Amino acid sequence: MTAAQAAPRPLPAPGAWRGVAWAVRRDLRLALRSKAELGVQLLFYVIVATLVPLGVGPDSVLLRALGPGVLWVAALLASLLALPRLFAMDFADGTLEQMTLSPYPLPALISGKIAAHWLATGLPLVAVSPLLGLQFGLGGDELVVLALGLLLGTPTLSLIGAVGAALTLGFATARCSRSWSCRCTFRS
Repeated sequence: MTAAQAAPRPLPAPGAWRGVAWAVRRDLRLALRSKAELGVQLLFYVIVATLVPLGVGPDSVLLRALGPGVLWVAALLASLLALPRLFAMDFADGTLEQMTLSPYPLPALISGKIAAHWLATGLPLVAVSPLLGLQFGLGGDELVVLALGLLLGTPTLSLIGAVGAALTLGFATARCSRSWSCRCTFRS
C-alpha cells in the first residue's frame, strides 16, 4: 500500500445538496441490492389493481368510474409496505447515529433517504399505472392525468409515510426500553 492510498481521505465539503445526493446514492444502492423487497411492493400493486376488475365484473362504466380510485388506494397500500424499512435497518445497525455525526446537515440526509425511497418504490408504481389503467377502460387523456397525479402524489405519500415510519421507530424503541425498565423496577 502506498502512502497516498494509506492517507486518510479528506472529508467532503458539507453542504445540503451534497448530503441529499450522498443519501440518495447510498439508499438507491442498498435498495437495488434487495430487489425482492422492491418486487413485492410492485407485485402487490399489480395484483390489487388486477383483482378489482375481475371482482367487479365487465361493466365498463363502473370500471371507468372506479379505476383511478382503485389505483390510488392500491398505490397507498403498496407504499405502506415499504415504509418500515425506510429507517429501521439504519437504526438497527447504528447508521442513523453516524448520520447525525456526519458533516452533512441531517435534514438533507433525511430528505435524500426519502427521495431515494420514492425513486425505488413510488416511481415504479407511477410507471406501471398507465398499463394498469387500461384494464379499467381509461382513455389516453385519463391515463396521462392518472400518471401525472400519481407522479405528484406518491412523493407526498413518501413524505408523510417517513414521518410515520420515524415515529413508529421511536415508539418501538421507547416501548422496549420502558418494558426493560419496568422489569428492572419489579425485580428490585
